[in-house]
Amino acid sequence: MTDMTIEDYLAQGGKLTSPGNVPARYRGELLRLMASFVDSELAGAAGFADTINDAPGIRNRIAAAKITQEKLDHAGRVLQVMGEFGGDMAAYDRRHDWAARVDRDADLGAARHGDDMRLSVFHYPLQGYVDAVVLNVLMGLATVVQLDEMKRVSYAPLADAFREIAPREARHVELGLNGLRQIAGTDEGRAKAKAAIEYWMPRVNATFGQSGSKRYDTQARFGLRHTQNDKLRETWSQRATDLLLPMGLA
Repeated sequence: MTDMTIEDYLAQGGKLTSPGNVPARYRGELLRLMASFVDSELAGAAGFADTINDAPGIRNRIAAAKITQEKLDHAGRVLQVMGEFGGDMAAYDRRHDWAARVDRDADLGAARHGDDMRLSVFHYPLQGYVDAVVLNVLMGLATVVQLDEMKRVSYAPLADAFREIAPREARHVELGLNGLRQIAGTDEGRAKAKAAIEYWMPRVNATFGQSGSKRYDTQARFGLRHTQNDKLRETWSQRATDLLLPMGLA
């Protein structure tokens, strides 16, 4: 009987609990996954912070501030794991323009842009409170779906962090839905929400990546992914439709 390699162990559902003796490709893919999450949370928080004072009423402003604060906290939790795994922590101590955005009509698809690892959707600028609420709902739903996947990653400390983060991200969606229901209560608000949904839907869709991704195959072999991009995209799309339809926004 031959000894099982780490790659075989991971492919069969094994879990790692420390950074020692992991394959170099596994380390690279794991750090990429963590950096994308951290950078997206930081960029998302920076963009959303600018809309806090646009929110109507103190309760909506508190909700916007809470979402912003917790996204920063989520980035910090995953950064701790990155540090233990040899991530470049000094890079996050240097000043970086997380609020930087491209032109509103740019077409990035799923491509990375600039010098950080945020998802492409976080390169687009927000235009006021309604726009921010719509993005919070649509991307929040996508994040919940993606966290359901990431809670199963084969690096146990990261899976634990994502399990702690997931309920709060789900609560962000609930807060966003509360705001969206208020907006959709008037003809003017509903029209603005529909325009924002039309803008953000394809950009959030792109965050799930390409069909038949070769990177997915590599990550699945290491136990970092378990569900194909198209399946995650389909789950998100159906959940979004189910929530928007009762508001007349689907």
